Formats: sequence, C-alpha cells, structure tokens
Amino acid sequence: MSVKIRYFLGLATLAWSHYLQESEFVLATTDSTSTSTLPSSYAVAGAFPTSLYSHYYNNPTATSAQPQPVISDPVTHEIFPFSLTDPQDIPQYDTEDPHPLPSKASSQMLLQQAVAQIKSIAVNPMFSTCARCQASLEVAKFLALAAPEQGTNLALTLCEYFNYSSSCEKSYGPLVLGPILTQVASFADVGGYDGQSICSEFLGLCPAPSPTTLNLTGWFAKPKPNPLPPPKQPSGQLLKVLHLSDLHIDPRYANGAEANCTSGLCCRDNAYNSHSPQTPLLPAPRYGSFLCDAPYSLITSVLEAIPQLTGTESTGFDFTLFTGDMLAHDPENQQSRALNEYSEVVLYDLFKRMLGPGPTYATLGNHDTCLPDQASPLSLGGALGQQFSWLYDHVTALWEQKGWLPEASVEFSRAHYAAYMVKRADGLRVISLDTNLWYRSNYFNYINSSEPDVSGILRFLTDELQDAEDAGDRVWIIGHVVSGWDGSNSMPNPTNLFYQIVDRFSPHVIANIFWGHTHEDQLSIFYANNGTNISAETAQALSWTGPSVTPLTNLNSGFRVYEVDSATFEVIEAYTWKSYVSDYPALDLQTQYGPTFEFEYSTREAYGGNITWGATDPLNATWWHLVTEQMEVNPTLMQAFNSYQGKGSILTPPCTGECIPARICYIRSGSASIAGKNCVKGYGSVQ
Repeated sequence: MSVKIRYFLGLATLAWSHYLQESEFVLATTDSTSTSTLPSSYAVAGAFPTSLYSHYYNNPTATSAQPQPVISDPVTHEIFPFSLTDPQDIPQYDTEDPHPLPSKASSQMLLQQAVAQIKSIAVNPMFSTCARCQASLEVAKFLALAAPEQGTNLALTLCEYFNYSSSCEKSYGPLVLGPILTQVASFADVGGYDGQSICSEFLGLCPAPSPTTLNLTGWFAKPKPNPLPPPKQPSGQLLKVLHLSDLHIDPRYANGAEANCTSGLCCRDNAYNSHSPQTPLLPAPRYGSFLCDAPYSLITSVLEAIPQLTGTESTGFDFTLFTGDMLAHDPENQQSRALNEYSEVVLYDLFKRMLGPGPTYATLGNHDTCLPDQASPLSLGGALGQQFSWLYDHVTALWEQKGWLPEASVEFSRAHYAAYMVKRADGLRVISLDTNLWYRSNYFNYINSSEPDVSGILRFLTDELQDAEDAGDRVWIIGHVVSGWDGSNSMPNPTNLFYQIVDRFSPHVIANIFWGHTHEDQLSIFYANNGTNISAETAQALSWTGPSVTPLTNLNSGFRVYEVDSATFEVIEAYTWKSYVSDYPALDLQTQYGPTFEFEYSTREAYGGNITWGATDPLNATWWHLVTEQMEVNPTLMQAFNSYQGKGSILTPPCTGECIPARICYIRSGSASIAGKNCVKGYGSVQ
C-alpha cells in the first residue's frame, strides 16, 4: 500500500472518529507547533463544476445523464470523439488498432514446428502413449493440409528420430509411401476412430477400437425369403475347376544367391546372411527355396504339371480361379508400375497357353498393385480417387483380351477397382471383389475406418446378389484377402458387413467363397445370426483359402482342383497337390528332372472318415462344421489339418495344446470381428 493511500485512510479514520464524538478535530500542520481546525463534514454543490472543461458534448448541468466533456490528447492533439464514451451506443471491438498476427510461416518452418511439437508431445508425461500418438497425428494432419509437400519430409524425419525403420528413405521417401501417408493424414479423422486404429495397427501405441455397431436399416432391398426357395437338384455331372493362388513370380530371382538371407527378400543378388556376407551359406536353387518367391522355372513347372496330374491335357478345365498375388515381395523402393504390368502380362499369358481354353476368373491381390497393399477409395475424388485407375484399366484389358471377361463386365471393372460379375452360360455367376479395400495394411482403409463400406464394393456385392436371387441363380465369390480366419489380415468393420451379406444370401444364393493371401491351406465357416449359435444346423456358407505356388515362407508349393456339381455349383470333392521345396537343391547342375508335384490329399477322405455323409453330398458348411466337431475329440485330425495347412512342409511346426481349439475357432470365424471376439490369438499361421 502506498504512503499516500495510507495517509488518506488515516485521515478518514480520524475524521470519522471526531464526527462520532460530535466535535471538531485538530490536524497538525507541517509545522509541528501549529494546528488548524477542520469541519467534520462538507456538502458538495449539486451542479457539475462546468468550469473544469471548456467544451461538452452534452449539457453538463443536466441531471439525466453524466457530463460528456470534450477531451483533447496533448500528445496527439486529437480530440476523442463522443462515440468513444456514448453510453447509449458503446463501441464494440477496436478496429483502429488490432493486435498484429505473426507472419505466415514458410513451408519449411511449418515442417520444423511440426517436428518440434511431435517431439514435445512424445515426452509429455501428462499424456498416455495412445494420446501421444493421436496428438502427434493431429500435428501431422495440419501439416499435410497446410503444406502437403512437406508430408514426406515429416514421415522421414520421424522415422529416423524414433528409429522406426532401418531403411526410412526406401520405405517412406517421396517415390514410395511418403505421399500416401500424407494423403491419409490429410483425410483421416486422426483425433478419433481413424487415429486410434492407425496407432493400434501400425505403431502398437493404442488399443484397437471396438468394431462399430452395424446399422443395416435399408441396406437390403428385400428381406431374406422365408421359407427359402427349394434348393437346386444335383445334376450328377461334375465340372473340374482349378484354384491357383499367390504365384508371386520373381523375374529378378538370382540362381546361386543367398537363399537363407537376413536381409529382405532372399534369392536376390543383393541378399546376404549376416554370418557370411560375402559367400552364400545356402545358394539359391533354380526352382526356388523356402525364403524366396517363385522363379520362372517353378512357375512354368507347376503350370506344366497341372494338366498331366488332373487329366485335363486335351480338355482343359471348365474354368480356373486365380485368387491373386502375381508379383514378388519386392521392397517398396523396387516396385514400379512397369513391373506390375510385366508380371500381369507374363502370368496371364502363361495361364492362357498352358492351362487350356477354359476362362480364368481372377481377382487382385495386395501384391498386384503399386505400391503393394494400397488401394484408394473413389470417394477421395479427382486424381486421388483415380490414382490406381492405370492398374484397373490394364488388368481389365488383359482379361478382356484373353476372352475371360465379357464386354458387359469390362466397363464396370475398369471403373470399380477391377471388380466384376460374370454370368456364365451354365448359370453360375462369379463375383470378383478387390479385397485390398478391407486389408489391414492398406493405409487408405484408415480414412473413415468406422464406416463399413467407404469404397462401395460391398454395395456392389449386395446388389449383384439381389439380382442373382431374383433370377434364381447361384453365385461364387472370389477375392484375395481372407475375411476371417484369425482376424489378423482384414478390417473388422467391412468384414462384419460382409458376414451379414453372406448370412442374408446363404445358403440359397451363395454356393462358395474363395480366397488366397495367407499362402496356406485354410477355410472358414459362416453361420446364421452372426455366429451367435455355432452348430451344424446354423452353418450356411464356406470359404476356401487356396494354397500358394510360392514357397514363401517355409512352405511347399501347391494347387487345388475342385469337382463341382454342374447344377448346384456345390463342391463335391477337392484335391490338393504339392511339391517338396526341400528337394529342389538336388535338382541343380542337371536338366533331366525338374520339380515333382504329387497328390497330397482328398478332402473327403482326409476329414470325412467318421462323418455320416452321402458319397455325392457336397462338402459344404454343414459338413465342415461336423469336421470341426471331430477335431475337438480327435487331435490327430487337427495334426493332419496342420500338415496340410503348410502343404506338408518339413518346416511346419506342430499344433498341440492351446493351438487346437484356437485353430478350430479360426475355422469357425468368417469375419475379423468374430475372430477377435471368440478366438485366442497367435496360432493362425504355420510359417
């Protein structure tokens, strides 16, 4: 408190004290020997002292308003206007002298600040690891929106700072994933469901968000028929259908290179084993090896063997299914559009020339695009929505040129992710889906990931199935990435919707579903009512996962043939063949013999010994559920399944203990959401 204030407070207290005593008080003057007597009160004149100011904006003597003197600033010599103090119209916001904004940051400055903020967020103890991740994504989002040209630089800087990869430039540079990550950051809801999903799937910093509640109101044009239409009667005539998957041709395969490498894809000139960097410990055999993709020699060998082993040398197959993945597992920086188109041309030409005249119905795998795994939804609009159109145009043109795709399907395929429907002359409809649009490793799937059908591919499927139901036709669905099994490959929300679509149109419309991708011999059963009651009575549909031709990783090479009733289009029998990759090194240095492909098993004989089932009854979902019941009481049946899953590879580990119920659970899971809810993780693969 200042001295002056204390003085006046003291004076007021003293005056009040004397007033109460109804007496005058004596105030000492500066001269300590003299005093003066002051009155105890003073009444001020009622009129405003107008002499204080020379001019007024109003009548200062009026009692209805406060006086408004005209005030002049002695510094600026300007008169303050009446509007400044007008009590009837108080001014709002000072427009004459606002506070300045900082200068617009350059693109480089935005990058520097984004990096600095993310580094600060990463060490902020007030945030959980999940909150740090999503907050960092928010920073990345605003950089992607304000300076998209810096998105790649941010990805590279953070990759190096957090030691996320030993090859940041090769994976996240401007010619690889950098621009894709920038697109995703700019469009995704990184502070919400999308961001949590990204932080969970790619960084392991958040728990996976729960699948969103599915709203099917208005999704289906008609309710499921009740009762169902009578099933088609078997014809007794069998179609022969070949199922090939995951060839992964490697035209860059180098005979004699390191086949047991510790760096990237093996059997390449630049591959090495860290224990012997200069000299290969296991020289790459010319027909392939367990850690390598398929060389030309293996691809042509399997295509040569198939007609001989299946009795189709003169007739060919009625048709072939190819469930995707033509290209090798090259790192991102070695991928190109030209390599994509090269592999498509080579393999489809070989199919046409070596498998006979029957059509091949193909689907795109995650390694059939550049960059691998990626597919953008058309809903991004403009050039971003069309950035993979070159792929759909080229592959569709090849299918048309081979005579596999009718003109009626061509335009839709070009415009919709190379998805199509073909109605065969025998009445079967084949619907091909681009399942990259539900693949977990596709970054674009994390834009609006809470929605089950951002791409519209499941709308297409539903409409085609409704048309088939109306016409009384049966349908096969083909795709690449499995919808269920252990749930590790597919997004939960799209595959949850897919499961409901299968439920709606099974068993009367959908006869079978076929996948690839895992490289292993697997299957999944679809049940009524989202699998809430799992039994033989509720089993409705089945998906077959075809074995791969490529040995990668630690597998034998294989293929499958189905015998299919020509009226019901149900699978009556399935036969699988394999080739022992462990025998390939002995085939080098001679040309008399190539790989041997041998019969592995009959599905009906391998699994149906203790099941009461007619000799010509289909191997449908009900039959397979009964197989899983046998697996529960007979572990040796699961051991057989486990061996077949790896195509009899000497490197396939056993499935015992907790693995057995886990595998059975995977077989009974047709969607990622069901697998995630019901099954123990960690036993899905034999690789």
